[in-house]
Amino acid sequence: MTLEDLRKFFAAEFPQSTVVLEALDAGTVRVRQPVDARHLRPGGTVSGPVLMATADSAMYAALLAELGPVALAVTTSLHIDFLRKPPAGRDIVADARLLKLGKRLAVGEVTLYSAGVADSVARASLTYSIPPRR
Repeated sequence: MTLEDLRKFFAAEFPQSTVVLEALDAGTVRVRQPVDARHLRPGGTVSGPVLMATADSAMYAALLAELGPVALAVTTSLHIDFLRKPPAGRDIVADARLLKLGKRLAVGEVTLYSAGVADSVARASLTYSIPPRR
């Protein structure tokens, strides 16, 4: 799928999502999660669930870019390491890449950043189950 195909798919299948698909390149995808007050937890930091959802969206986009519009591919595992406190007032940017794409499973990793900050705030590894082709 092209970047525009992915954008249309996300708009149709996940209209509630606020993730912005920014870039697509051979097995990698970059997404941005705009951050506002509803994404924060006490202490003025972006919440863990927002980081996990952003990582999951980025990996799903990377998978679909390779497979095509397989809506029923699902996350079977998501492990995340929180590395630094992501500050309020900065979007979250996620870079995802596939490590292995098999017939039934796909494995990838996502690095998350606060926009404009060089050091990553989290790192996630994800596994997706791919439904059998009909």
